[in-house]
Amino acid sequence: MELDASADGILTQLQEVERQRSLRECQPSLATRVEALKHYQQQRFARTYADLLASSRYAQATRFFLQELYGPGDFSRRDAQFARVVPALVRIFPSEVVNTVAKLAHLHALSETLDTRMAQLLGSERLNPLHYAQAWQACGEAESRMRQIALTLDVGASLEQLTRKPLLRQALRMMRGPATAAGLPELQNFLESGFDTFKAMQGAQEFLQTIRQRETLLAQALFAPEALTRLAGKSCPAGDDPLGQLP
Repeated sequence: MELDASADGILTQLQEVERQRSLRECQPSLATRVEALKHYQQQRFARTYADLLASSRYAQATRFFLQELYGPGDFSRRDAQFARVVPALVRIFPSEVVNTVAKLAHLHALSETLDTRMAQLLGSERLNPLHYAQAWQACGEAESRMRQIALTLDVGASLEQLTRKPLLRQALRMMRGPATAAGLPELQNFLESGFDTFKAMQGAQEFLQTIRQRETLLAQALFAPEALTRLAGKSCPAGDDPLGQLP
């Protein structure tokens, strides 16, 4: 997937993230619903990948995805660092790292936009599978959902590719000082953590393929016309059925 990895391209994505945050700050109830939605989606991810979380090989990488890509964590500090010093980021970090950061920025902007749109369609009641599916279908954006999955996988694949460069881990370590001086400690931590996580996995192909398959099946199931009827009738068994993964 070709993305704009220039300083302007990355900054454009971060500006979209900030626009979504500003929109929520003006509507406290929307901010509350977005936070609830993020927590719900993190719980869903944990259920979908309970087997990987219990795996000695894949648990660390699954937790990384859960916390860094699917979690409700406050990334405003990291994003603010990005936005302040994007030109320095592009200048200081190797091109392979910059491309990874660009993918992360595009994913972040798309995820925040979709979360805002979906939260605008949610009521104030506690989220359950039916409410989630109703908002998902009302939001639509099927192509954007597939792109979101693809970007998530691209971030993971990029991190895995970085581990194939023997000198890059040492280079990342040597960049701690310059990164801190440039105001990028949060980004530095993300990159080092991602590198070490994927290095320890010793091959990410099966892991990423599992995520691709399960996320795609769930998205398709949520868009299916019969999804709401099935969820309303509680006819979705837990386990292998994609809709049964919803908390």
